[in-house]
Amino acid sequence: MKEIPPFSPEFRYTHGMVKRLTGITADREIILHAHLVPKWEVSVRREELVRAAHASTAIEGNPLSLEEVSQLAEGREVMAARRAKAEVLNYLRVLEHIESYQEKGVISGKNILSLHRDVTLDTLDDPATEGAFRMVRVVVGNRRTQEVVYSPPAPKDVRPLVDGLIVWLNSEAARQMHPVLVAGIAHYELVRIHPFVDGNGRTARALATLILTMREFDIKRFFTLDDFYDSDRAAYYAVLKRVNGTYPDCTPWLEYFLEGVEISLHRVKERVLLLSSDEHRKVTGGQVALSDRQMKIIEFIHANGSVKSSDLVAMFKISRQAALKELTVLLEKDLIQREGDRRGARYIMK
Repeated sequence: MKEIPPFSPEFRYTHGMVKRLTGITADREIILHAHLVPKWEVSVRREELVRAAHASTAIEGNPLSLEEVSQLAEGREVMAARRAKAEVLNYLRVLEHIESYQEKGVISGKNILSLHRDVTLDTLDDPATEGAFRMVRVVVGNRRTQEVVYSPPAPKDVRPLVDGLIVWLNSEAARQMHPVLVAGIAHYELVRIHPFVDGNGRTARALATLILTMREFDIKRFFTLDDFYDSDRAAYYAVLKRVNGTYPDCTPWLEYFLEGVEISLHRVKERVLLLSSDEHRKVTGGQVALSDRQMKIIEFIHANGSVKSSDLVAMFKISRQAALKELTVLLEKDLIQREGDRRGARYIMK
């Protein structure tokens, strides 16, 4: 067997990367120090978990909607193929227990195989390939265009390449590097090696999440990048294809990865700031008691400036009379005020 040299990432720091790392660090500090009562911290964490499970499986062709994934996460049944549901539930379970895929701060080949096994459990045509390195040649393609994006290394090179990546991940060099860069490099290198017959993308994204958790970057478990990839799958495949032409220089991938981290973290920051606003402190401090539905109305007003009864009808699938009842409660609690009359009325924060 040809000897595979030890893995060592090659990239250069660009002005854009440095700027994004600065913004990422600043947003993370705001999130960590925002006032969030446990109830809302749990709520944000759960929402991000569901978004991640939906997006990561959707990238690879899963047909379930975000609402259906949310229902599955709540233990409710949805009308869908067994495999589609299994993919989502597998990814949810992996993310919920992501810290278990390491041992005393070290990632091993066994951990990588366990990640893949649990991500793909009962979803592959051949169960023997779940949690096992591939023994056949494969190609990476864009499911939408059927275009071949990349031809991964030969099967005989898979294990040595994975071993090289693992050695680097546990090295002092990796520990000294910004955790977001380490997560991005690990994500790309595992996709490049493509060590499994199927499920490589989900395993790579789960590995990146594991690294951010281990390195205590994502202390509150609010962070997910999968949604960014799913929002523009064409861009995701285009960047992977571009980097394959510049390998071993993975600078273009890291620029893209950091853009996704910044956008995703900024979205979470805005959500956290909203939940830690004066109105939320007033509510969660025991001065005003609101139901989950009424809290979502307050959040909608913050995000959009105002709300109408028709918005609530669409949001909650309720009648106009029920929507007006919810708004009346908020009026009586002196949290909102009405502008206009009758059906054209809109409600704003007081």
